[in-house]
Amino acid sequence: MQLSLMLSWLLEPLNYEFMRHAIAIGIVVGILCPVVGSYLIVQRMALLGDVIAHCVLPGLSVSFFLGIDILIGAFASGILGALLIAWTRSQSRVKVDAAMALTFSSFFALGVTLITVLRNKIDLDNFLFGDILGVTITDIWRTEVIAVVILLVIRLTYKELLFYTFDRTGAQAMGLPVNTIYLGFMVIITLTITASMQAVGVILVISLLIGPALTAYLLTQKLHQMMLLGAVIGMLASVTGVYLSYYYNLPSGPAIVLVSSFLFLLALLFSPSQGVLTHPRLHHPLR
Repeated sequence: MQLSLMLSWLLEPLNYEFMRHAIAIGIVVGILCPVVGSYLIVQRMALLGDVIAHCVLPGLSVSFFLGIDILIGAFASGILGALLIAWTRSQSRVKVDAAMALTFSSFFALGVTLITVLRNKIDLDNFLFGDILGVTITDIWRTEVIAVVILLVIRLTYKELLFYTFDRTGAQAMGLPVNTIYLGFMVIITLTITASMQAVGVILVISLLIGPALTAYLLTQKLHQMMLLGAVIGMLASVTGVYLSYYYNLPSGPAIVLVSSFLFLLALLFSPSQGVLTHPRLHHPLR
């Protein structure tokens, strides 16, 4: 009887096309974002994802005004923001966090200004929170294609990215094209954000970039393990959030974010090696 009720609970939402689409896009984004986000975390550049996500707003506005695919404008604007941060770091004494903060605020302000000046009817709430229940089959296929390309590139260049991530100076000394790798990494991040954001919004993209990967970081010791576990956690958070939104009438994007944050909190408290409540250091006096 309980098994029947559980199956009914799981299958009922699948009777609706919008729920099938939401779960499909949630799974794709849930896999892609934590894999890319793992590199941001180990490089201590987690804020960069948030910066690029807000840098795309001017491109969105211009694309909307010109009547072209907003993915093109968003991608170009995001890359420009990432390059501006790198240029500011290389040409001055400004630290990376300050460069990112200034770029973040400047691009977002420019985007809001362009929306007003060009009189674009862009819904900022939709930009920030997305509408995962409103994605189309076209959105799903496009996101899937981009995800496959990005994951394939990461798989083929894993060793180079690993070397660059943990020892950029050593990678340069070994003859690796570190500037090209950096540019390629920026392209991967921007493409991930723009492809995912169109369906699920800025806030959810940032949450899935950082949350599942950070949870996996507390539970694993190696980068590839972190990426794999992060992808599993991202899928779990996405699907669970969509189901919660269906049964409890919650907004889907925030529900996914809250599930991801809850899983991180569990790992933070109970991780076997790094948990606040389980780490051996708690059982010894301070020295």
